[in-house]
Amino acid sequence: MGLVAGLNRPRGNITGVYHLSSGLEAKRLGLLHEMVPKATSVAVLNNPNFADAENQLRDVQEAAAHLGVQLIVARANTESDFDAAFSTFVRQRAGALLVCASPFFNVRREQLVVLAARHAVPAIFEWRDFAAAGGLMSYGTSLADAYRQVGVYAGRILKGEKPGDLPVMQSTKFELAINLSTAKALGIEVPPTLSARADEIIE
Repeated sequence: MGLVAGLNRPRGNITGVYHLSSGLEAKRLGLLHEMVPKATSVAVLNNPNFADAENQLRDVQEAAAHLGVQLIVARANTESDFDAAFSTFVRQRAGALLVCASPFFNVRREQLVVLAARHAVPAIFEWRDFAAAGGLMSYGTSLADAYRQVGVYAGRILKGEKPGDLPVMQSTKFELAINLSTAKALGIEVPPTLSARADEIIE
């Protein structure tokens, strides 16, 4: 995006914390496959207006080929697109749903969670907030850890360090959240190997 000259030496008057989001789609698909191994068709909801949309789809397609699952891709960049997308997923009998990372989807998480529940589609999302709102599961970088890192940098800058001399930090902590109540409602038994790796089980 050109915000900094480089991650190690950003220069200028800016630094910060970069958290992976869209780069985790293949990992999310793998976790979803572990949760619902019998799902041979997986729906993918993608926002075509998101800058990394094409890379997301490429990563998911490569992962799907490795896992032996068929993808049903729908694109949405307005709220009115959601109903049509879910109708497509139901019509083509998707066994699970991967919602790609996108700020547009993040601010509409309750609507997406409700639609997934209404159509009884097991879904994985980017942030823990989706699972807390009733989504089946989420996997992404820890925002709490990113905020802590931002606080540390703010303190260093207030003490006189120059932002351009501080490397842009990359998130290293990731969290998997599983909503057990949603799993039960969907008739899914969470595999012990998956629950053991979860950072949070939401009752």
